[in-house]
This record gives sequence, C-alpha cells and structure tokens, in this order.
Amino acid sequence: MTSSARAPRRPLTRRRVLEVAADLADRHGLEALSMRRLGEALGVEAMSLYSHVANKDDLLDGMVDAVFAEIDLPSADDGWRAAVRQRAVSVRAVLRRHRWAIGLMESRTSPGPATLAHHDAAIGVLRAGGFSVPQTAHALSVLDSYVYGFALQEKGLPFQTADEAAEVVQAMSARIPADRYPHLVELATQHALRPGYDYGEEFEIGLDLVLDGLERLRRPQRRPGAGSPGAGRGPGAEQPPPCAG
Repeated sequence: MTSSARAPRRPLTRRRVLEVAADLADRHGLEALSMRRLGEALGVEAMSLYSHVANKDDLLDGMVDAVFAEIDLPSADDGWRAAVRQRAVSVRAVLRRHRWAIGLMESRTSPGPATLAHHDAAIGVLRAGGFSVPQTAHALSVLDSYVYGFALQEKGLPFQTADEAAEVVQAMSARIPADRYPHLVELATQHALRPGYDYGEEFEIGLDLVLDGLERLRRPQRRPGAGSPGAGRGPGAEQPPPCAG
C-alpha cells in the first residue's frame, strides 16, 4: 500500500448516520446539527442521508432511540427498588454523556424499539413490585421529573469539577452580605465549601428520598374499621363518645 492510499470508507448505514449525528450534538449542541453539517462529517452529500433517514424528524427519533438503548434495562428479578434505582442512575449517566437529549427524550411521537422496550420494562418492574396501574403512572412521573430535572440543573451549573465548584461558590459567597442572607451563606460555607464536596452526590440522596416516598405509596392502605376493633386508629385518634347510663 502506498503512502497516498486511503483507508476504505466505512459504509453508510442508518446506525452510522445516527452515531455521527449524536457525536455532533454531544460536541456542539443540538442546535448546531443540520443535514448539511452531518453530511460533511460523514464525507457525503446531504442528499445521501435521505436513503437512511426520511427527514430531520426521523433523524431525531433515531437519535433519541439510540440514547434509550444506552440505558440499563431494569429487571423485576432485582426487586422493584433496586431496579428502579439502577434505572435512575443509568438515565442520569446517559444524560451526562448526551446533554442535548434532556427535554427531547419524552417529546417524540414516533418512539423506536429501544424507547418502547425501556418504558415497558420500567412499567413491568413497578407492576411486579406491587404498584397498581395508577400508582405506576404516579411513580414514573415523579421519578422521571426528578431525574430529568436534576440532569437539567447539572447542565446549567457554572462548573464541572469539585475544585471549580469550590472556586465559584467561594467567589459568589464573597459578594453576598452575610447579615442580609445568613442562611444562604451558611449553606454555602458549611456545605458547598466543605472539602471534597461534589454536587453530584446530591442526586442519589434525593433519589433515595423519592424511593422512600414510593415505598409508602405502594403499601396497601387499611381502611378504618377493617380487621380488629379500632384498626386504622393511631394514637390520639378520635374516640367514640361513651355510652350513656
């Protein structure tokens, strides 16, 4: 092979198109993604892409489905709490790799097979764990709101590392009058500025609080009067009036 010989170009496939599109979005943001720019990154004319994606919407649907494919599928074999916890941790990790996907993952109306498999597995874990259908809907809503919300908040932070966080918080604290905002300064100095503080640790603490709430949600509620006399009454519950006579 001569020095001028070129390595064979990788064949253009839908998977390859989606991989490169996601890479462009990772590096430059979703707003920078266009069919023309994607074609340039692949070394082809933009028109060649339409043999693999129908249009920009189809491209976005495929990118979202590829993101869902990276998330660990929860399994009912692990028990509902462990499975739901691992799913949440995995979703956050994937969203940290693909920050452009925040807000886009639940907005598509043509979900692909990975998206459908993910949601079906998540629902199945909760149903197997004793959640009713309405409770399952409540659980998924609060879980995804928490995970996506945390990922969105992380995305907007003005720092990436613990050292950068300390510098930013220290600089901000110096400009905040402690006599006017004592609680804010207290939180910054006694929590955010402690050695080794990592904002990301807040995620799993909050996640466990959410899971504790879901555990209470799934417990069957006993109706007052069910079972033995006085069942359902706690300390201080109203007692019937004494019998006359």
